[in-house]
Amino acid sequence: MDLSGYWPNEGPGPTGALDGPDRPAPIPVKVVVAGGFGVGKTTFVGSVSEITPLTTEANMTDLSADVDDTALVAAKTTTTVALDFGRLTIDEQMVLYLFGTPGQNRFWFMWDDISRGAVGAVVLVDLRRIDDCFAAVDYFEDRGVPFVVAVNRFDGAAHHDDDEVRDALALDPRIPIVHLDARTAGSCTDALIHLVEHALDLAPQ
Repeated sequence: MDLSGYWPNEGPGPTGALDGPDRPAPIPVKVVVAGGFGVGKTTFVGSVSEITPLTTEANMTDLSADVDDTALVAAKTTTTVALDFGRLTIDEQMVLYLFGTPGQNRFWFMWDDISRGAVGAVVLVDLRRIDDCFAAVDYFEDRGVPFVVAVNRFDGAAHHDDDEVRDALALDPRIPIVHLDARTAGSCTDALIHLVEHALDLAPQ
């Protein structure tokens, strides 16, 4: 997949080269946005990206309808078949590159390639279908990748406090839980900042 035009070409970035007169190039940081089918990953990347996001959405077919449970996401007519890609500048020192994973288990073989080199992940959760997020939580726990759990607010979803969510997912007490609306850039940005801070806290001194 050609990402030319998306990835920075002003210089090598983290090596300390200058991007313009006397200004260090920002550090590129890779972040994964993961979760189950229809949980809002493509919406998240599209909401927060400062560039037109690269998506690999395909129309759902009658065959996939027999595999993917759309009972609670009846309006969903497309699905990600490879990845989503976006970019967000945090400040002059850091630029986040966002890679959204496909949600269906038949595409999980791509997750290792998508996640390679990531500093952390945002795991989106739909509390109406909490079982769908266990695979993503297990994936990043098993690989020791820092992550935050982001509860996406869906209409009609019952409210649960953080302790209930943590218990339901059997989360380590150190893993942050955030609440967001994937359609709103501000709340998505806050989730990403929480992730970066969490990853820095876990990084070797």
